[in-house]
Amino acid sequence: MRLGEYDVPDDLWYTKEHEWARKTKGQTVRIGITDYAAKTLNDVVYVAPSKPKDAVVQFQSIGTVESIKAVSELYSPVSGTVAAVNGDLESHPELVNKSPYVEGWLIDVVATDFASDCGRLLGPKQYAAHLETLLKQ
Repeated sequence: MRLGEYDVPDDLWYTKEHEWARKTKGQTVRIGITDYAAKTLNDVVYVAPSKPKDAVVQFQSIGTVESIKAVSELYSPVSGTVAAVNGDLESHPELVNKSPYVEGWLIDVVATDFASDCGRLLGPKQYAAHLETLLKQ
């Protein structure tokens, strides 16, 4: 779905801090930042995500993303262990801006309990309503 200039894909789960989660295969969950976050940050120049084999906890820090405007903390939508990091972001951090839901993903996590974690995340309609509230401020 679209909310103004922002894409809100229907197949993702979201945090209020503008990260997304997509279950890919088995218990693996791909994580990135939303279109809103990417556009708000403007030009991303550096991404420092958690490393493979790092344990991550839902709503806890998984790294930072740096833009020409600011450095922002990244938060994990799920708990588990980092399985992979998007190595393309080392030399092309701008992928986060150009393609936040496909090429600009951050990390893959093997989730310990995706079903429980989803209960604490926002669905697409809930996230769109959250965005609407922010845009009115």
